[in-house]
Amino acid sequence: MAGLKRRIAVLVAAAVLCGLGTTPVHAQQLLQPPRERPDALMSAVTGEVITVLKRDIAAGRATDVARLVETKIVSLFDFQRMTSIALGRNWQLASPEQQAALAAQFRQLLVRTYSTALSSYRGQEFEFRPLRAASGDTEVVVRSSLRRPGAESVTIDYDMEDTLAGWKVFDIKIAGVSLVLNYREQFAAAIRSSGIDGLIKTLSDKNRHNAGA
Repeated sequence: MAGLKRRIAVLVAAAVLCGLGTTPVHAQQLLQPPRERPDALMSAVTGEVITVLKRDIAAGRATDVARLVETKIVSLFDFQRMTSIALGRNWQLASPEQQAALAAQFRQLLVRTYSTALSSYRGQEFEFRPLRAASGDTEVVVRSSLRRPGAESVTIDYDMEDTLAGWKVFDIKIAGVSLVLNYREQFAAAIRSSGIDGLIKTLSDKNRHNAGA
């Protein structure tokens, strides 16, 4: 009898939540723990990556950078949005199939770029600044800097969006220069020359060349 009463109480509580205009999805979200702050997320992931790099440097062995990027970093990026930003208005000219192909090729290019940058790591330190954002903001900038011995620090800022899958990076600005927008003119020129399919082929050829190298 007591067990039945408890089950009824749970059902009544769920009904009250729904009756107050909260959908089952929202009710589920209310029961979930708060999401990690984007600055804390980026700081934690960066710390994990740096720990691996430092450990391998101390041991005198090469780091499997490609695997490190795939396991620790790739899931933080929204490559679909990054590709749409890089293409600008040309993104709307592409079919869904072309958009998927462009995103896949651009993802491979960016992962290669990021992996190459990590391969040159030599003990530099990252510092993340306190997040400046209002409660409820769905887009924020996570600011950090790379301290280099004997040289000026370099700012590295992450544009991030709060998505259904959590906080995702959709652009990186290094010393104020957008990594994603840096490709826009190149992509626009390729599209003017040979269309969307031509750009896909150009990216595919470049990725094959990089893989071979």
